[in-house]
Amino acid sequence: MASKTQSERVLDLVRRKGIIRGVELDHVGIHRMTLKRLVDRGLLVQRSHGVYEAAEPRITEHGSIIEVVTRAPKATLCLLTALRLHRLTTQNPFEIWIMIDRKARKPSIDAPAVRVVRASGPCLTKGVQTLRIDDVNIRVTTVAKTVADCFRYRNTVGTDVALEALRDAWRRKAASMDELVAAARTDRVATVMRPYLESLA
Repeated sequence: MASKTQSERVLDLVRRKGIIRGVELDHVGIHRMTLKRLVDRGLLVQRSHGVYEAAEPRITEHGSIIEVVTRAPKATLCLLTALRLHRLTTQNPFEIWIMIDRKARKPSIDAPAVRVVRASGPCLTKGVQTLRIDDVNIRVTTVAKTVADCFRYRNTVGTDVALEALRDAWRRKAASMDELVAAARTDRVATVMRPYLESLA
């Protein structure tokens, strides 16, 4: 059986992942000129600098999330988007919420809509897990960290959202009391969360 051409390998990759970055091809030994040829032939569309998808993109439940994390690989999905991924809310936020370093440049993404929050130190690095969705590894805050973040950013997302997230996480046993207390301390909202945590115990 004949080996696949570089173009066929790229198209297979796009079908599997939905969106690819040019830098990914370097790791698998495919010349970037192949992307230009596929764009010229109308088989790929360049969404932004170095980001490509099929001319007829695959529609998935998490398509917008995959697009954002592909274009901002150092960002961590958080707050309302993390609540959605952890199935702790019935809302489907129209913005993709990401957390980046306080000193980092805001990712240049026009669409889908992105909401950026900034953090540093343990608030940025602790309580982050990797999920695999549609063959793409994504960074997202853990359930406990997501709940604590909702209290930390309660003036942005609303106290009602924070309370609902806490109740749902506890009811579904998605986070233990120890995990919630630790996340509250990391986010420096232990005092704010204490009465609500005590009401659950």
